[in-house]
Amino acid sequence: MDSKRTAKENGERARQKELKNNPGGSLRDGVDGGAGNGNMTDIAGDMGWKGMVLLIVLLIAGYVIYQLFFN
Repeated sequence: MDSKRTAKENGERARQKELKNNPGGSLRDGVDGGAGNGNMTDIAGDMGWKGMVLLIVLLIAGYVIYQLFFN
């Protein structure tokens, strides 16, 4: 049990040391977490059906507004 606990503690210490030495790196990892890796099915799966319906309605409404003002 002690070996697992010390391994976890050592990992946590290493993580804290890395955060202290490079605070911007973890921020960038959080911001760019999903950028560039994924496809439309991943986005749709994460949003759920209500989110997809809302997105489609917003796209259609945006298109209608565009057509009204620019034609």
